[in-house]
Amino acid sequence: MRLEGKSVVITGAGSGIGRAACLLFSREGARLIAVDRAESVKETAEMVRQKGGTIEAVVADAGSEADVKGYIAKAISAYGSLDAIWANAGISGGLVPIAEQTVEHWQEILRINLIGAFLAVKYSIPHMVKQGKGAIVCTASVAGLKSGASGHPYAASKAGVISLVQTTAYSLSGTGVRINAVCPGLIETGMTKPIFDGAKERGTEGKIGQLNPLKRAGQPHELAAMGLFLASDEASYVNGQAFPVDGGLTASMPYAGKPI
Repeated sequence: MRLEGKSVVITGAGSGIGRAACLLFSREGARLIAVDRAESVKETAEMVRQKGGTIEAVVADAGSEADVKGYIAKAISAYGSLDAIWANAGISGGLVPIAEQTVEHWQEILRINLIGAFLAVKYSIPHMVKQGKGAIVCTASVAGLKSGASGHPYAASKAGVISLVQTTAYSLSGTGVRINAVCPGLIETGMTKPIFDGAKERGTEGKIGQLNPLKRAGQPHELAAMGLFLASDEASYVNGQAFPVDGGLTASMPYAGKPI
C-alpha cells in the first residue's frame, strides 16, 4: 500500500497507460481523480470502483487552463489535499511529412502534450508547496530523447516536457516537492494501435519491438509501475530525472544484428 490515503490526479486516464496507472495506484491505496477528455474515463472509474477503489472521473481537456483548474479543485474538494499528480495525457499527431505540417497541427500537439503538462505543474504546485511535500510525474517519451521515434511535433513536445521537468525541479528547490518524467518506448496503447494493426495486417507483428534488446513492445502496466515508484515515498530522493521505459532501446544506437 505505497500510496495509502494519498490523493492523486492522473490525466489521460481513459485508456492505456493512464487507465493502467489508475488500477495500480488504487490497488496501492490512492484516492484518485481520473481525468480524460474521452468519456471512457468513466469506464476507468467504474473498473476501479469494482475493485473497491476510491475514484472520481472528470471529463476535461488537459490543455485547457480552465479545465486544469477544475480538476485540481476537484481533488482538493474531494480529498482535502493533493499528494501526487501524473500529467500523462497526450496525443501523437501521426506521421506527416515536415513540408506538409501546418502551424495548427503543431499548436494542437504542443497544447495537449507540453502546455497540458505545464498547466498540471502550475496548478498543483501551490497545494504541494503548502503541504511541504508532493510528487509530480510527467509522461515524456523516448522521442524526446532521440530522433526516429515519432513525428516532429510530438518529439518536440516531449523534449519540452523533459526540459520542463528539469527546470521545474530547480524552481522547486527547498520546497519538498519532487518532479520526474517517464519516457515510454513502444507501448501497446490506443495511441499506438495503428502501428500494431498495420503490423498484423502485413503479418509482421513478430517484428514489433525488434530494435530493443528485449525484442518486444511494452505494456501499459509496465509504465504504470515506474509512475507508481516516482509518485511514492520510495522515490523520496529522486528528482528532476527522465526515465526511459523502453526495453533498452535508448541504451545504444539501434542494432539489428545477431545476439553476441
